[in-house]
Amino acid sequence: MYCKDINMEPIKNVKPLSAEQLFDILKKEFAEFINTKLDSNLTIEYAHVADIINISFPEVIENAAFTVTVTEDELVVSNNATGGEYNTELLEENLIEFLTAQAG
Repeated sequence: MYCKDINMEPIKNVKPLSAEQLFDILKKEFAEFINTKLDSNLTIEYAHVADIINISFPEVIENAAFTVTVTEDELVVSNNATGGEYNTELLEENLIEFLTAQAG
């Protein structure tokens, strides 16, 4: 349950997490989570302004790969790297899994 395309559902923000709280959790826990799942050593960068969090994988994709918009009720994930040049499906699946676990 995530918002990859217009037809997808956003993640329910049950706890609820603020953008600041989620930003801190991402910085502390997401790299270890995804690197363990993918048996990799990805560098991940985060940027946070208001209710928007950008997530970048600079070794893989130029610019922000994903944007997470945080509201009191939901988290909406946008894939900014669509267009055929990058295959971000595996990164997105793991991000969604992580966010769902954190928000639920």
